[in-house]
Amino acid sequence: MTEIHSTSIIEDGAIIGDNVKIGPFCLIGKDVKIGNNTVLQSHVVIEGITEIGENNTIYSFASIGKASQDLKYKGEPTKTIIGNNNTIREFVTIHRGTDDKWETRIGNNNLLMAYVHVAHDVIIGDNCIFSNNATMAGHVEIGNWVIVGGLTGIHQFCKIGDHAMVGGASAVTQDICPFILADGNKAIPVGLNNVGLRRRGFTDEELLDLKRAYKILFRKGLPLKEALAQLEETYKESKNVMTLVNFINESKRGIAK
Repeated sequence: MTEIHSTSIIEDGAIIGDNVKIGPFCLIGKDVKIGNNTVLQSHVVIEGITEIGENNTIYSFASIGKASQDLKYKGEPTKTIIGNNNTIREFVTIHRGTDDKWETRIGNNNLLMAYVHVAHDVIIGDNCIFSNNATMAGHVEIGNWVIVGGLTGIHQFCKIGDHAMVGGASAVTQDICPFILADGNKAIPVGLNNVGLRRRGFTDEELLDLKRAYKILFRKGLPLKEALAQLEETYKESKNVMTLVNFINESKRGIAK
């Protein structure tokens, strides 16, 4: 049974699912859709064309779907899309898209700790963790199973690949490859994300292939083109190494190295 506190304002047109709980002093705009079993604790503002899935918990003073801070944004009818089973903590800000991707999108099973900022046109996959004050500028793309440490800033248009981890207080200015641990200002690879990969069931053989690929890319001092050619020849049967190769080949900002 849906529960809406008497002090909250739900504008006409908003669609509220079953068993949704909306606490005190929340504001829900007319173009907002909230899925079943989602909880808004108190003082949550959700505006714009925003869709929020099921089983999400949104803590106090979060702001979702407001207009972009991009000075080029002129009020186009862009969207904010959030999936299922996400936890969005206090003072998180998630802005709607611009006329680039036309939407900001967050997947499923993510944890955004307090004061995380998700700017316009950011794409976030599934099962990610963003520690306090992690900040994503516009157009950033985050894969699946990514962990970003607190106080870390990610430059606009950067990408972070699946299963990567970025240490706290880092500055990400180029793409972070899948499977690696990056750290520093500016963030560079400092090893393979061994602990995270083992927790997710990667086998010893898979880890060994990735470890060898990491050394070829980041430790042997080879030109990037030569290192990629070596990986494509030696590890063409390894789906994980080829994921790494494809990520690098598709990078537009260049990889942190």
